[in-house]
Parts: sequence; structure tokens; C-alpha cells
Amino acid sequence: MARRTLIGVVTSAKRDKTITVTVTSRETHPLYGKQYTVTRKYTAHDETNEAGEGDKVQIEEARPISKTKSFTLVKVIEKSRGSIKLKDEVSGETKEEAKEDDK
Repeated sequence: MARRTLIGVVTSAKRDKTITVTVTSRETHPLYGKQYTVTRKYTAHDETNEAGEGDKVQIEEARPISKTKSFTLVKVIEKSRGSIKLKDEVSGETKEEAKEDDK
């Protein structure tokens, strides 16, 4: 039996030796023919904790490792180029600066 391999983006790497991978695919409706995107989340086993959030990875089906983990990380295809840090904009200030001004 061939193992299923999927390519997706890591959305969470906070747990030890576990990553959450989001796989997005395009499907066509059988009757109407309209295309739509389907997003599925998989938890995968990352033994060395090498994958980080935003990385493009390849995962492969394996025997069940835990209740939710049935995939393992094969390789990191592309590392993320950096994270976007969102700030609560109050006239261009961060939250901490805004709190100091209120005092």
C-alpha cells in the first residue's frame, strides 16, 4: 500500500514534537462544475522540532502515533521568511506606549 504524501503550510509549532499542517486544495463540484478551495488541518509528528510556523513542508501517512497524529514530517521544503507581528494601532503606537500615555 502506498503512503499518502501531502504538501502544506505549518500553522502551529507550539507543541513538543508535533506540528499542525494546513493543506489547501482546489476541488470541483460534481454537479455544478464550480471550483472551490478546501482547507484541511493535519497534526504531524516532528521528531527534531525542525519545522516552524509558516514553513512549507511535506508530510507522509504513517501508523497512528497518538489519538490525532497519523502523519510524520518528511522534509521542510521552504523555510518561512519571517513572521508578521501585528500591533494594536492607536495612532501608530503599540499597546505598551498607549498604556504609558494613559497614566
